[in-house]
Amino acid sequence: MDDTSRNKILKYIKEQRVVTSSELAKLLGVSWNTAQAYLMELALEAKIIRIKKEGVNLWLMS
Repeated sequence: MDDTSRNKILKYIKEQRVVTSSELAKLLGVSWNTAQAYLMELALEAKIIRIKKEGVNLWLMS
């Protein structure tokens, strides 16, 4: 993931508080799978947290 995408994701999550993978896919203009991979990368870096609720991944700042 490039720095532009990384910064856009982190800024959006900070503003919205809680977001879904689908919302971020639309924001970035990428597939759901690509957005999910970016988000998992940020979660592994402990920048964000994933909460799975009723089959939906919710992402928030850690």
